[in-house]
Amino acid sequence: MARETSSLFTRELVLGAARDSFPKLDPRLQIRNPVMFIVEVGSVITTGIFALQLLRGDTGNLWFVATTAVWLWLTVLFANFAEAIAEGRGKAQASALRATRTTTAALRRLPDGTLEEVPAPELQRGDVVVVEAGGVIPADGEIIEGVGSVDESAITGESAPVIREAGGDRSAVTGGTRLLSDKLVIEVTQEPGRSFLDRMIALVEGAERRKTPNEVALNILLAGLTVTFVAAVVTLRPYALYSGTNLSQTVLIALLVALIPTTIGALLSAIGIAGMDRLVQRNVLAMSGRAVEASGDVDVLLLDKTGTITLGNRQASEFIPVDGVGAAELAEVAQLASLADEKPEGRSIVVLAKEQFGLRGRELADHEALFIPFSATTRMSGVDLDGHRLRKGAADAVKRWVTEQGGVIPPRLDEAVETIARAGGTPLVVAQDNFVLGVVHLKDVVKGGMRERFDELRRMGIRTVMITGDNRVTAAVIAEEAGVDDFLAEATPETKMALIKEEQAKGRMVAMTGDGTNDAPALAQADVGVAMNTGTSAAKEAGNMVDLDSNPTKLIEIVEVGKQLLITRGALTTFSIANDVAKYFAILPAMFATTYATVPGHSGPLAQLNVMHLGTPRSAILSAIIFNALVIPALVPLALRGVKYRAIGATALLRRNLFIYGGGGVILPFVGIKLIDLIVHNLLGA
Repeated sequence: MARETSSLFTRELVLGAARDSFPKLDPRLQIRNPVMFIVEVGSVITTGIFALQLLRGDTGNLWFVATTAVWLWLTVLFANFAEAIAEGRGKAQASALRATRTTTAALRRLPDGTLEEVPAPELQRGDVVVVEAGGVIPADGEIIEGVGSVDESAITGESAPVIREAGGDRSAVTGGTRLLSDKLVIEVTQEPGRSFLDRMIALVEGAERRKTPNEVALNILLAGLTVTFVAAVVTLRPYALYSGTNLSQTVLIALLVALIPTTIGALLSAIGIAGMDRLVQRNVLAMSGRAVEASGDVDVLLLDKTGTITLGNRQASEFIPVDGVGAAELAEVAQLASLADEKPEGRSIVVLAKEQFGLRGRELADHEALFIPFSATTRMSGVDLDGHRLRKGAADAVKRWVTEQGGVIPPRLDEAVETIARAGGTPLVVAQDNFVLGVVHLKDVVKGGMRERFDELRRMGIRTVMITGDNRVTAAVIAEEAGVDDFLAEATPETKMALIKEEQAKGRMVAMTGDGTNDAPALAQADVGVAMNTGTSAAKEAGNMVDLDSNPTKLIEIVEVGKQLLITRGALTTFSIANDVAKYFAILPAMFATTYATVPGHSGPLAQLNVMHLGTPRSAILSAIIFNALVIPALVPLALRGVKYRAIGATALLRRNLFIYGGGGVILPFVGIKLIDLIVHNLLGA
């Protein structure tokens, strides 16, 4: 169960982010963000101008300089606050994980078979430990002996215990979880101080987050825009001197800060951190911000069939009697032969007989029933009851058994068996004594809603490929029913990897999910490799994401989160650039309203461009700076929650962004600056 954040802004979170905003003023940290670094430099210079004027006793425009300096510093602090509050959400989750970590003693098994008690931190890779029921698993490892029920709630948030056993793809265990039953012998796979829980805490805190290629490209764009506006503002000084307009250093700095893309520059880091946080809320750990962003660019999804697209267990779907036998009679015998069968297939036969014919399970204790379990030798199971022998199993095995009893195989039986096999199902032949009654059709049931989800992915421009070890006939049937675009049948580790490389060679971004050691090469090759937490250590090391819930369909949610991150960044970038353009046309006319005036202090011909009728050049610049600062915290909730994702094409998405965020970025500054100017000019007399 995913951890949900009850509120974006709790009191503790806001106070912690406010405190963390001040250490982030360190220029060595700010220089990583060129836009905000320039704002901080401008803040320092403006503060210095204020101090010099104060020392000289020059009070002519002291209030204007002081107010400008305050709002410039607030702009930097608001940007730091946006980043700090995004980081704070991750730190809160990391603290919860850290609280689950306990120092335990471990029973290490020596080569001679004796056990010694050692502190868990002293365990080395390759050590073998024994864990009894009720004990805490001391380190990450692989089960080499035993099977047991493990409580992983401290890691996954799920209260239901899970089964872990030696061999197969469910042998991995995590240090800090608790064994509820039986006994396990575990080989330690972690390096000292590098447990899975330690890595989770580091990842959640964002310590290993790196900028992604798109983020680097956007930073370059923002730096380019900043340089352009620096050049534009610098050239205003000689023009102002020539025209007789007084543009002080304070005004030029404030103008520069108002025009450069501070909005997206301030929120860029918070958007990336929030993307990782949204994955954590879904119980998915991304090893880096690069992996989250890559998931947003995915255009090919490789999904394992069993357990992802289908339920994973074949279910009875139809009773097909032979000539002369009623469907109800076939259902009754099939049900009796399945009463002791606890496998999902056997349970589904009992359920189908009840649904179609009202047959209910019976108490057979008084009938001296002898149940025959399934074996790999006979490939049949059933029951001996009231002098009759009831069997169900593989077609060739049951046919041979009936023939040995002196029975005759019905002429249309093979046709029914072949029809089911061609449809991708499994035929289960049912017989009573020496007579074949018919066939039960077992099919791998596609999960509800999968076709709709694949249709949605198709609208997103993502191609889906089903991976299965089934033969091509069976794979084709399931692929058609599920609605995937393509399939890979009889898949091996080599063919999976070859398919990924082939898609990548075409310039596509590929994501896949897996849990076994045989999936590790493909997980490492894929651009987004999601390993199941229940899987082997090899799979978890190879992937760049780990799904703590071990739900293979989570891959679809991961892609949606990645796309939401990219859409949010694109939307706020569009808003920021449109915002800057609007501020440019709102401020400059007001600043040069008195230029070329025939009477000093009165409006000149350029005043006609001041369509907003801002009060004075000073009130215009102050209003722009105040608006520029306030819009940053106002957009923090949107940066953290993300723009709502919709499965629409790139063209429609661009049109929507331009209309909503581009249009909003143009209109909002005119409205906001005008309202602030009314206060600054009329009430404060600026």
